[in-house]
Amino acid sequence: MAAKERSFLARVREILPELHPAERRLGDFLCDFPGEIASYSAQELAALAHVSKATVSRFVQRLGYENYEEARRHARADKQTGSRLFLATATDADGRQSVAAHVAQGVANLEATFLAIGEAEIDAAATAILEARKVWVIGFRASHSFATYLQWQLTQVIENIAAIPGGGQTLGEHLVSIGPDDVVVLFGLRRRVALMEQLMAQVERTQAKLLYITDEGVPPLSRAAWHFRCQTLAPGPLFNHVSVMALCHLLTTRCIETAGVAGRNRLRGIEALNDTLEEL
Repeated sequence: MAAKERSFLARVREILPELHPAERRLGDFLCDFPGEIASYSAQELAALAHVSKATVSRFVQRLGYENYEEARRHARADKQTGSRLFLATATDADGRQSVAAHVAQGVANLEATFLAIGEAEIDAAATAILEARKVWVIGFRASHSFATYLQWQLTQVIENIAAIPGGGQTLGEHLVSIGPDDVVVLFGLRRRVALMEQLMAQVERTQAKLLYITDEGVPPLSRAAWHFRCQTLAPGPLFNHVSVMALCHLLTTRCIETAGVAGRNRLRGIEALNDTLEEL
């Protein structure tokens, strides 16, 4: 396997101890706000970091780039990985976004997400989940929380469902059991782990139906039975996952509705046992 190219930030961190004061000031600035080089010209970046344009030119050459544009392209590519550092801006650091701004962005994310997801797609995904031999829900990093949440919610109506991998488990212990009559719900929100492509290739080999849930930065995946892309834009450096939670809620509710009497019977049984065991 070829060695992975060093990231833009890795190059900056590597040379920081060797820099003169002005270059060090620029390096520290970019460690905090690396996304600024992707957004601004050399002159604008110099003004933001309070250094000269000549300092910016020397700095990018010390990083190993031929010119500013090459460094800028590399930073833009790194920005697509979803690092929170690349979402922060120097302007954000000088003030706070209002509550209204956060609410407005959350509403906009919900509208954009569900404008792109048709009623028929939700119905088809819910039906497949209900008819599956087993449902497997997978997520890593931030996606892990959504995977376990969806699995917990769907347990209200789906008997054979698992969120994988659990603590101390490997993926292989579960992937070996996935078959063509199963549904795999895979969360691929930024930042995605390196094994995502291998994992999807393995799911494809099993011939299980794949429901892929990602942010808007992932191109449509044609080999997934369903690919729901959630808008996650937000003021500040963190992603807004309101639309992801709403999608989980909608999928579970539609499964309960589609299950009809069988779904209601399971819910009644769960509640009866909760009362008998006095767990709640």
